[in-house]
Amino acid sequence: MWRTCHFGWNIFNLEYIKGKLVMVKEERKLNIFEKYLTVWVLLCIGAGIIIGKVAPNAAKFLDGMAIYVNEAPVVSIPIAICLFFMMYPIMVKIDFKEVIKAGKTPKPVCLTLFANWAIKPFTMYAISMFFLGIVFKKFIGIDATDLVRLPPGADWTVETIHGAGTVVLHNGIKMLEIPLWRSYLAGCILLGIAPCTAMVLVWSYLAKGNDGHTLIMVAINSLTMLFLYGPLGGFLLGVGRLPVPWQALLLSISIYVALPLIAGYFSRKWLIKTKGEVWFEQKFLHLLTPVSIISLLVTLILLFSFKGDIILSKPLTILWIAIPLFIQTNLIFWLTYGLAKVFKLSYEDAAPTAMIGASNHFEVAIATATMLFGLSSGAALGTVIGVLIEVPAMLMLVKICLKTKEWF
Repeated sequence: MWRTCHFGWNIFNLEYIKGKLVMVKEERKLNIFEKYLTVWVLLCIGAGIIIGKVAPNAAKFLDGMAIYVNEAPVVSIPIAICLFFMMYPIMVKIDFKEVIKAGKTPKPVCLTLFANWAIKPFTMYAISMFFLGIVFKKFIGIDATDLVRLPPGADWTVETIHGAGTVVLHNGIKMLEIPLWRSYLAGCILLGIAPCTAMVLVWSYLAKGNDGHTLIMVAINSLTMLFLYGPLGGFLLGVGRLPVPWQALLLSISIYVALPLIAGYFSRKWLIKTKGEVWFEQKFLHLLTPVSIISLLVTLILLFSFKGDIILSKPLTILWIAIPLFIQTNLIFWLTYGLAKVFKLSYEDAAPTAMIGASNHFEVAIATATMLFGLSSGAALGTVIGVLIEVPAMLMLVKICLKTKEWF
């Protein structure tokens, strides 16, 4: 005889063992969407490329469905819808009452925040600049350029220079022509300033980390992003001589983080009050499980329907972008994992602390890149590569954590 119970992110079975009712923690594994995410991403790349070839006007039509400010497309409506359904299932799981309890164990929280906001954005910029701007620049194309949107409200004159770009007229619309490698750099920057708040719950669980600490940091990171994502993004884009659309940055974080965060908070409160916590944990959250990844995959099909030509003509483009992202992931993991050892954290706190720093919030990065630079931009493609390497890289780090538990 047994009965399944949900407590936060954990699942337990109540079983009779030797005549006694015992709570046994159920071993959680990746579901089919999580386990084969890299495969799904590759399939979406293929589907997007095919759509781009067979129906090139379809993606252009969808990209044109946007909210305009001063005749400049600011918010892509299809992407906004997809991103809401990516983020809402994550936000509705958060119990913000637990954030208050985080003060009782400040060391892991402080280390996580330090790694995410004081180190990670700047190492990502430095590594990406070195590889994309120096090592791989000739492979990407020294003279290769990309067309990105002008910042909202910018009425710049054609042929004027702004940062590393020149204003040109493309199909009757003013665009900024920038070096292609800098467009990829922009995507890497947006990944570097977005600490993970979704899949890290899975990585922490598989590494047998402290699920409570992980969930608390998801909540804290979501709140911190509201205040730091825009300023850090604007600063690093400016250093990289890229357009800094402050209005769009603030609008992006409002739409793609604040809106689902508020919706998740109030709907969680209402559902638990009306249906009960057991129904919420066992029924409602179960139905939401595939929603985030399905929404992400739809977004990827849209992106690659525009970027298919680059992938077909220069298939190694994915590799040039993936290498700095992979190095960054490992650097932040080992740095944070090492500091956790120095600060004498328990393994259960050290593993999720390192995982949160190593992984990226690619959902917000993709949405922001699309809003700031356009669905067809190299920046959007750069953020997508983050999705491509996320699962294999993080599964590798999970295995490293499990093999080094005795260090702590």
